[in-house]
Amino acid sequence: MRILILGAGKMGSFFSDLLSFEHEVAVFDPNPERLRFSYHALRFENLDEIDGFNPDMVINAATVKYTLDAFRAVLPHISDSCIISDIASVKNGLPEFYATCGHPFVSTHPMFGPTFASLSNLADENAIIISESDCLGKVFFKDIYNRLGLHIEEYTFEQHDQTIAYSLSVPFASTLVFASVMKHQDAPGTTFKRHMKIAKGLMSEDDFLLSEILFNPNTPEQLDRITEQLGKLKEIVERRDTEEMKSYLSRVRENLK
Repeated sequence: MRILILGAGKMGSFFSDLLSFEHEVAVFDPNPERLRFSYHALRFENLDEIDGFNPDMVINAATVKYTLDAFRAVLPHISDSCIISDIASVKNGLPEFYATCGHPFVSTHPMFGPTFASLSNLADENAIIISESDCLGKVFFKDIYNRLGLHIEEYTFEQHDQTIAYSLSVPFASTLVFASVMKHQDAPGTTFKRHMKIAKGLMSEDDFLLSEILFNPNTPEQLDRITEQLGKLKEIVERRDTEEMKSYLSRVRENLK
């Protein structure tokens, strides 16, 4: 299969390395410096170069801010039968785009980011495949994700957004709150250092990505849950209620099972 990857960032390079020994792979990025380390793949920095390649599939690995723009730019250079795909963590605008683009599509979300996951060992990681996707596209990505040892779930676009509001918005918001009250520690403890590492990793992400994940329509409900629990914890602490604290900690441990 001839596969065109849009974007030579961390995820684009990951998929290029993963696929280039079994498929004919080309990587497009308008910034030639980002193409320097693309190995065993054709390197395109001009859209016209795509015409001669005639891909069977396009994997859009552009950053979330430019996902739709990258699709619109490449459409005139691919055939009508070419499957287009995204791996975006935020699906805003994509269902509407796919409904009118005239191409078979497959939308997935590998639930491992290059910031925290080890891309060389993904056995404990997960992936979501959108159920509305083209059957052949779903089979292709299921094969990839199975070979990586990922746990796969199939969700609708709506179910995906609900899941992301919980699995990303909650830890993102909690980490932002932690970092917003953080003060420099000359002798930080182990727990503090671990939280600090997570916070620094989160803040190394693109601002647009963080914003779009938190702007998920389902996020406010999750934030309400966080503030509600903070209020309960604050009341227990202020009362120095040992029994209630014990009960609260038991409920938290139960949630972690």
